[in-house]
Amino acid sequence: MTSPQDFLGFWETTGSAKTFTHPLDPELLRAYLPREARVLDYGCGYGRLTAELAGLGYRAVRGVDVSAALVARGRREHPGLDLMRWAGFPLPFEDGAFDAALLFAVLTCVPRDADQSAIVGELGRLVRPGGVLYLSDVPVQDDTLNRERYAHFAGRYSTYGVFETPDGGVFRHHPPQRLRALVRAAGFGVVAERTGSVATPDGRTAEWLQFIARREGSPVSGARREPGPASG
Repeated sequence: MTSPQDFLGFWETTGSAKTFTHPLDPELLRAYLPREARVLDYGCGYGRLTAELAGLGYRAVRGVDVSAALVARGRREHPGLDLMRWAGFPLPFEDGAFDAALLFAVLTCVPRDADQSAIVGELGRLVRPGGVLYLSDVPVQDDTLNRERYAHFAGRYSTYGVFETPDGGVFRHHPPQRLRALVRAAGFGVVAERTGSVATPDGRTAEWLQFIARREGSPVSGARREPGPASG
């Protein structure tokens, strides 16, 4: 999980103890991520999926998150994983440095349009043409609780689907077409989709949307960076 700087305090405190649950889909993994793929797990949190990929035989996986507390937890729980804390963009990797990127339950933690676009745009720079983005996130829900809290917080955040939780988190659920448009703007084309349900960190159940999007054309122009030490 990750969040822009304005919302980072939650993930350095209360949020850093939460358990995340969006599942990897083995069918999508087999179809689109060969085990030799160089994979960036962006918003890796405490390394749950980084560790799962390593356990499945993916040896070139790097996890990056903006939260120092979550990365520290990941290093305790999964010693030996390549986890790095890095705040801001660009990330310290060359254009096209990865064959694939994971973006699991990250955009739901990023309420602002511009911050979401920056994240997906950076992954468009880092995933090589022909590589893939594997995204899992939460679409707008249709149950009474969520409809009420979307309406309650719409004025404060000027976006339907953004809401606060009692423990201080700020989250966003998305119309599916917005998620598709975000990845399309970053140079990806959706090639496969899945839906399902999952337990949320606050003990409820939510529908999820996952898709694989393939990087098209040439890398997005951006700063070329050599791998370097993490910030913080």
